Amino acid sequence: MNALSCLCIVGAVSITEARPTAASPPPAARGSALATLVRLAEARWAGLALAAFLVGGLLVLAGAPAWTWGPVLAVCYAAGGWEPALEGLRALRARSLDVDLLMVVAALGAAAIGQPVDGALLIVIFATSGALEAWATARTEESVGGLLALAPARARRLSGDDGGDDDGEDVAAEELAVGDVVLVRPGEAVAADGVVVAGAADVDQASITGEPLPVAKTMGSEVYAGTIAGGGALRVRVVRPAADSVVARIAALVEEAAGTKARAQLVVEKIEQRYSVGVVAVTLAVFAVPLALGSSLDDALLRAMTFMIVASPCAVVLATMPPLLAAIANAGRRGLLVRSAPVMERLGAVDAVVLDKTGTLTVGAPRVAEVAATDGDDDALLALAAAVEGPSEHPLGRAVVAAARERGLPAAPVLDFAAAPGAGVRGRVHGRLVGVGRPDSDPGALAPVVAGAEGRGDTAVVVTDLVADRPLGVVVLRDTVRDEAPDVVAGLAARTATPPVLATGDHPRAAGVIADRLGVTDVRAGLLPEDKAGVVERLRAGGRTVAVVGDGVNDAPALAAGDVGIAMHGVELTVRAADVVVLDGGLARLPWLFDLGRRARRTVRANLVIAAVLIAGLVAWDLVGHLPLALGVAGHEGSTILVALNGLRLLRGPRS
Repeated sequence: MNALSCLCIVGAVSITEARPTAASPPPAARGSALATLVRLAEARWAGLALAAFLVGGLLVLAGAPAWTWGPVLAVCYAAGGWEPALEGLRALRARSLDVDLLMVVAALGAAAIGQPVDGALLIVIFATSGALEAWATARTEESVGGLLALAPARARRLSGDDGGDDDGEDVAAEELAVGDVVLVRPGEAVAADGVVVAGAADVDQASITGEPLPVAKTMGSEVYAGTIAGGGALRVRVVRPAADSVVARIAALVEEAAGTKARAQLVVEKIEQRYSVGVVAVTLAVFAVPLALGSSLDDALLRAMTFMIVASPCAVVLATMPPLLAAIANAGRRGLLVRSAPVMERLGAVDAVVLDKTGTLTVGAPRVAEVAATDGDDDALLALAAAVEGPSEHPLGRAVVAAARERGLPAAPVLDFAAAPGAGVRGRVHGRLVGVGRPDSDPGALAPVVAGAEGRGDTAVVVTDLVADRPLGVVVLRDTVRDEAPDVVAGLAARTATPPVLATGDHPRAAGVIADRLGVTDVRAGLLPEDKAGVVERLRAGGRTVAVVGDGVNDAPALAAGDVGIAMHGVELTVRAADVVVLDGGLARLPWLFDLGRRARRTVRANLVIAAVLIAGLVAWDLVGHLPLALGVAGHEGSTILVALNGLRLLRGPRS
């Protein structure tokens, strides 16, 4: 065995020991690196092959007789080659030529011409490459799918509609049903997706949404399974069964993504069969022609085996999926769930973005922005309006009540409450009959306030003394722009060939106000769902690769029409129509997601170039000159490992 073979052995050992070869278990069960290694079958077989190769190689170097090292190297061949050989034979039975079978045949051919150590080296590096590929897949699934382990296995279920005051019973989390109320103590993980019905706490939900700071949760707030309550206890009503929780859907999306193939991968696999047949044909020619011209049998067979090894497209096959799956895992850890490898590939090509307004760039819920009382007592006016709106379920009414509560205003009882759809509500507060609703008549001195609010796209409701028939004041409500929205729009504009398009069903005036705040110049307002889809289709007809960002049912047609549909998490139909799901806090990372897609595309292209150049160089060397078998093995398998590791770089966090 030459020095180069020894160097390759050291490289193989270094790769096996330095890199993990199995998916990390859930945090609670994470053990030593050795335990992780043992969990992956491919790594165990590769380790056995490596151990047998080292022992056999040392015996050869020591000049031991063949009967001592022969059986040991046979173990190496069997441990590292049985699985690819079996898969190759199955493919051959289905009239398909598998690249793995070519490698095994080449190794056996090397042994047949008196090069058993070089053949064993091929088996070891090939097995190590296979273990690395398995590790890459496992790491990708684990990086997001491991979130399932964050949800606790047990929960404290309480009785009564609001959980009552009892200590409850300890049950398995999977036994929880929609409507159950569970107690979450400080420091405990939430057992199921739900809504807070009592209590307050700062909840660490970075594992789900990527938000770096804990989020305050009070009555009515949504919480996710696997998030951690701190600083207070919560009573949570379950709204989704365990199988449909956010973390369960994350795992399902990752599994779905791992089972898809990118366009580049599909192209590679289409040519792989024909290429493999071509390799066999040329190998036979490389063997037969020199033999016919007088070359020795051993030399002709050695050259043919070397050609078969270096011409096999293993590196090309691994050039596409590892980087795309690694990018999917990276995005998933940051609240952006990408459904498939083709979607990640298309994200890198997006050059136009269509944005919904309400619930996407805005909070999607009205908030009180201004209070103007005719007598100057704004707090008294807000308290009066909140008292009348107290029994109302209308979003505007809830916003008024919430604003009064935030200011600490007293909640007065209301009698004779009545609601008229489209007109407003009325009720008797402290003996006074008061109405709260849209201005349907001249509001008198309040006209400038109403006109100003409507001019800004806000909503004005007038508080009226119905007995005296005079306005008492105006409450102005506004759908607030998300804090991160201006930076998101600017980031998307900088990354696309055309300015972002704001497509909304809202009134043009309201849409224009929001667009001005965000710096959007292309506004399409007053659109029905099919009109939004039409905007997308026209952009695509113009040669653009379009991403659509929306949150509601009315956005589903546009999401489906786009090259990439990006849904704000919440509405089931929208999520089903989307290619990417944005969890809470993930909107700010949309520009980064497009950058990640571009990095993934560049990595795939770089991998394909690396693989093609190395294969072409090694093939030319073998055909024109004399490529040593050991160097051919190292070059071929080294290129395979190189492209796999290059793809795994995309598992790293965002560049900043």
